Amino acid sequence: MNISYRWLTRYVDHDWTPDELAEELTMAGLEVETVEPIGQYLDGVVVGHIQTVREHPNADKLVLCDVDLGNGEPVQIACGAPNVAEGQKAPVAPVGTTLNLPDPDDPETRVEIDIEARALRGEDSHGMICSEDELGLSDDHSGIMVLDDDATVGQPLVDYLAAHDVTPDDAVFFHRPDAQPPGRRQPHRRGA
Repeated sequence: MNISYRWLTRYVDHDWTPDELAEELTMAGLEVETVEPIGQYLDGVVVGHIQTVREHPNADKLVLCDVDLGNGEPVQIACGAPNVAEGQKAPVAPVGTTLNLPDPDDPETRVEIDIEARALRGEDSHGMICSEDELGLSDDHSGIMVLDDDATVGQPLVDYLAAHDVTPDDAVFFHRPDAQPPGRRQPHRRGA
């Protein structure tokens, strides 16, 4: 069973950190195996507006997007997500942003990556259009995270999420699958 720290805090008045709350839950008989922070690497990630999408001349699985970040001229970003389209608003990690991405060799492990301007198959890319998984918000890596049409271009993603009642600096408690509240016993089975 997985429980969000922020969700639990809505229903239980406490002043414990995630690690302290995990210890309290364990001492109460609900053993917490791990506490995993989520959404911790969103500084610098902004709402971008994908203005154009065109084929990458040197790669079948990449497209080139002109993305308005709300601070002047649009930037070109290479993207391989199957759901990217003109007119979308999406989270963008501009050059200089640090993300905590899944390790390509071990997806269960995350590594810090600094987003840099670089050439991808001969075309410049100045940032990264992000999926929920790349932002640490969920395990969904099927495509970019598409935001509401009314999202403000250039707005910090944390502000956009807060306005939609999503707190990105959360932690998830992973409980043992056989965890039961204190005082509950398994029913007695006859003939077992």
